[in-house]
Amino acid sequence: MLFPEARKALDHAAGDQPVHTPGYDIVRARREARDLAAAQQREDVASVEDVDADGVPCRIYLPAEAARGTVVHLHGGGFVFNDVEVHDASVRRLANRVGRAVISVDYRLAPEHPFPAAPDDVDTVLSWIEGEGAVHGLEGPLLGHGDSAGANLALVAALRHPGLFDALALIYPFLDPTAAFDSHTTEQEGFDPQEVAWYRAQYSGGDVALYDHPDLAPLLSERLGTLPPTLVTTAEHDPLRDEGEHLARLLAEAGVEVVASRDLGQLHGFWRHTDVFPAAEPLMGQVASFLRTHG
Repeated sequence: MLFPEARKALDHAAGDQPVHTPGYDIVRARREARDLAAAQQREDVASVEDVDADGVPCRIYLPAEAARGTVVHLHGGGFVFNDVEVHDASVRRLANRVGRAVISVDYRLAPEHPFPAAPDDVDTVLSWIEGEGAVHGLEGPLLGHGDSAGANLALVAALRHPGLFDALALIYPFLDPTAAFDSHTTEQEGFDPQEVAWYRAQYSGGDVALYDHPDLAPLLSERLGTLPPTLVTTAEHDPLRDEGEHLARLLAEAGVEVVASRDLGQLHGFWRHTDVFPAAEPLMGQVASFLRTHG
């Protein structure tokens, strides 16, 4: 059952143009998302710095009295939308809650830059952190974090670089390009199959042969057993729910230390919207606690 705030959010969005509408204006939608985010309240952090990580724009957040450790944050948005500006308020909260430096990565977006542009950009940033990060306060254990598409990218980064990360926190990860799990049929509120298929097509460039590539479909990776301690959280009413929970089961069977939880009554995307969803701030606290424990 959807919680009341989730039903209200659905009602509010009922008139929005679906992304799969022919001629949908992606550029305009990105601009509107930035404008909406600009009106959000923001917490203060000790310092915020925009950097160029060997060609990939990033934003570094240093909370007051930060402990050693660096969180690499990868934003959601279906590999098509959002950026460091849209996620600024959320990342400020994350930095303050986890008490570590956070670097928010402005990776390239589809459809202009389809797979593998985004994971390649993450690789570039990881190399930059290794070489230049200490100058900007990025030291100590490396921790990966992402929501939705960003959780996919965080997972892929850890799979590409076994042993590099000390922990991962994945919020309702977008993992299965075939949409084969039952929740894609049973849980379609606010994120219907046509939308899921549209995002998948943008990211893959329409190349269905890529659906078997473990860097796009990480559930197929043979390296899952190399992952560090991992937190996987899902939302009850989310078509991506089952693939996230399947990941958690695969990790457990592979011997990975994994914690998994499901937020009842919630929709995909709720984590960023603390002004709408009472469950958002507790989830932030859960993520921060997990990352502090392992970093």
